[in-house]
Amino acid sequence: MRTITLIRHAKSSWKNPDIEDFNRPLNKRGKRDLPAMAERLKNAGLTPDKCLSSGATRAFLTAKATSKRLPNRPLIEVIPELYDSCMETLLDVLQRHSDKDHHVMVFGHNPGLQRLGEYLSAEQIPNLPTCGVMHIHLGVTCWSELSEGCGTLEWFDYPKLHQKVTKKQAQK
Repeated sequence: MRTITLIRHAKSSWKNPDIEDFNRPLNKRGKRDLPAMAERLKNAGLTPDKCLSSGATRAFLTAKATSKRLPNRPLIEVIPELYDSCMETLLDVLQRHSDKDHHVMVFGHNPGLQRLGEYLSAEQIPNLPTCGVMHIHLGVTCWSELSEGCGTLEWFDYPKLHQKVTKKQAQK
């Protein structure tokens, strides 16, 4: 069986309009949300064999910070096709991925990443926010078998989900 964890990059900065989209860094909120998200992934016991990342600065920084927090510190492979890609491109990249990796984390961008998660799990989510995670168990034995509805969405997480809990707890 295979497992895939789809992670949208942390919130990026639009502060400098002269910076190309590909090179935008993380903003203050992205830098704040990223360690907590990475810690939740670690606490969930995730040990991916490999991280696949878009080469965009914001995606790579998200992958790097996450990998660093995981106990097995998985290798990050930058895949140029993951930048600004549609669901079909993401699916093609994954279907050609090495079968030696059973659990892969993919760091990328919307709308392609969200659509891929929905395609694989047959679940509709309103939005995959920045630093959002879709963790999907796949009913396939090799990556080339990825197809519509082949997986089960095990959990869906994002930073604001935890801020609401914290605010409710503070009101008590």
